[in-house]
Amino acid sequence: MTDLLKKITETLGVIRTKTTESYEIGIILGTGLGALVKEIQIEAEIDYEDLPHFPLSTVESHHGRLIFGKINGKRVVAMQGRFHFYEGYSMQQITYPVRLMKFLGVKTLLVSNACGGMNPLFKRGDIMLMVDHINLLGDNPLIGINEDELGPRFPDMSEPYNLELINLAEQIALDLKIKVQKGVYVAVPGPNLETKAEYRFLRQTGADVVGMSTIPENIVANHMGMKVLGFSIITDECFPEALKPVNLQEIIASAMEAEPKMTQIMKEVIKKL
Repeated sequence: MTDLLKKITETLGVIRTKTTESYEIGIILGTGLGALVKEIQIEAEIDYEDLPHFPLSTVESHHGRLIFGKINGKRVVAMQGRFHFYEGYSMQQITYPVRLMKFLGVKTLLVSNACGGMNPLFKRGDIMLMVDHINLLGDNPLIGINEDELGPRFPDMSEPYNLELINLAEQIALDLKIKVQKGVYVAVPGPNLETKAEYRFLRQTGADVVGMSTIPENIVANHMGMKVLGFSIITDECFPEALKPVNLQEIIASAMEAEPKMTQIMKEVIKKL
């Protein structure tokens, strides 16, 4: 057994003292987007600090709990608080919870993030369904010896975000009369926000929004054969010629304003899975 599989076994051992259920849906909640937890009929919850080999979230808006329960009758395991490259964690640490989810039975992963909008047709408060991504983090969680038990050495990434789930979410949004955008997410290391020249460059790469998370988790989920659906909340407008200073409090406030709409869509998606 490899070191990674030993760690997963040890973490699972602690989780199994709290719950013995299998969970088919995994959820990762981004900055200011933790309110979906209120919709979970909680069966068990464990603080990250009580889980061996689990990193601890250092971002003030991320709580740091693994929550087990049901939404619309479906069993879910949710991360209330995620990890970021800029916190100093390795890619393997950032994605460790996703690896763990696979061993809990997760087949579908729902991820959310707060991001800056660069597409001039997008505005603050919009919800974007992620259809593709560009990894500019400068690292990849699959670098190193491949864990053949978890996935192939060279996983295919032609459909990183499941088209069937995107179409489902789009139809649900239409039924709920909630406007959604679709677009490409680019991830950069952070933690500083970008300069005007960087926004111009990132837009020219084909990206619609920019953030500092999600892609590592997506890569690992695809490596293990999970289907992924990604939601981005546009918390600030990053148009170079009209760029204004923004702070974390404003970003969180924007995320929390849009969050109820995203929660509605997520709940209905889970119901139909």
